[in-house]
Amino acid sequence: MPLLDELLQISVLTLIFLVGAAFLAGWVDAVVGGGGLIQLPALLTSLPADTSTATVLGTNKVASAAGTAVSSWTYVRRITPIAATALPLVLCALLGSAAGAGLASFIPRPWLSPIVLVALLAVGVYTLLRPAMGLVHDPRHRGQAQVLRSGGIGGVIGVYDGILGPGTGSFFIIAMVALLGYGFLEASVHAKLANLTTNIGSLLVFGLQGEVWWLLGALMACANVLGGFLGARLAIRLGSRFVRIVFLVVIGALAIRLSLDTVALLT
Repeated sequence: MPLLDELLQISVLTLIFLVGAAFLAGWVDAVVGGGGLIQLPALLTSLPADTSTATVLGTNKVASAAGTAVSSWTYVRRITPIAATALPLVLCALLGSAAGAGLASFIPRPWLSPIVLVALLAVGVYTLLRPAMGLVHDPRHRGQAQVLRSGGIGGVIGVYDGILGPGTGSFFIIAMVALLGYGFLEASVHAKLANLTTNIGSLLVFGLQGEVWWLLGALMACANVLGGFLGARLAIRLGSRFVRIVFLVVIGALAIRLSLDTVALLT
């Protein structure tokens, strides 16, 4: 499809809405992950009804990859990642996301909101029941145990990101906090690197399949980058307690949004 034909299918107000959603998603994604839970629903509700699931997901990945790249760089300049966690996490996340993207076309579009809602509620409840979790960075594993757990987190969440995507950053963070004993801020650094990798892996698959609106994705990417840069700097300055609070607020708000979408599908 010619690039300009993509934009001719949506109104100016819709384009402004999508760019605004991308900026907010970039900010949220940089602080706690889960920006896709803002950006993807915006695309789902704004693009023409006959747009395929893979096209929606692929266009979402263009903006997400750009924003995550900037926020990753911002984090890494201030906080050094741990190689024994980052390397297996990133490698397995890349393989998982590529595999998941290959399966994405088999997921009916109406299923997206209910599936993400269930995962989101589980993460929110788990975090609420453990108020001290993630406020102190206290890694619990070393050596082989650290590598295996990091690789497992990357592989499982990578597959999810390739198939669906929204909330991936949040799921990476909560998995590292719960399973590795990381603080929210330290987990965010590694989550950004893993999420960047999964975005690139799945975007390559969607791009090769011709399932991306590149011009719309590029416009949303610019907004996502700005939001990601501002969000990462704020998270680094205010620390894990701030990240945890924003994490719970975002989880709650998005759960409400996805609940309304699910009810609308059922009625």
